[in-house]
Amino acid sequence: MAIESDKYTYRVMWSEDDEEFVGLCAEFPSLSWLASTPEKALKGICSVAKECIEDMAQNKEEIPSPISARNYSGKFMVRVPPEVHRHLVIEAAESGVSLNRIASAKLAH
Repeated sequence: MAIESDKYTYRVMWSEDDEEFVGLCAEFPSLSWLASTPEKALKGICSVAKECIEDMAQNKEEIPSPISARNYSGKFMVRVPPEVHRHLVIEAAESGVSLNRIASAKLAH
């Protein structure tokens, strides 16, 4: 199954250290591309990710699936200090909602 490079998760941001825009790909955290404009940074990181995927395919390496194509259960465990847990339980009780709803709302923001 061929993986299309345009399905990956790309981001462009300003780098103060480099004084240029940096293009990043979440599925390939070791890749980046510096450019003078956001458009050039995006084009550059898309190109280098595509080349990386092609190289991995030629070498029969496992290619990461795009985040957008993965399935998620909606469940994960988060450990917090007991004081935070207590505070959230109190907030949930005072709001008349479940602890899960309070935590989910806070994570969504």
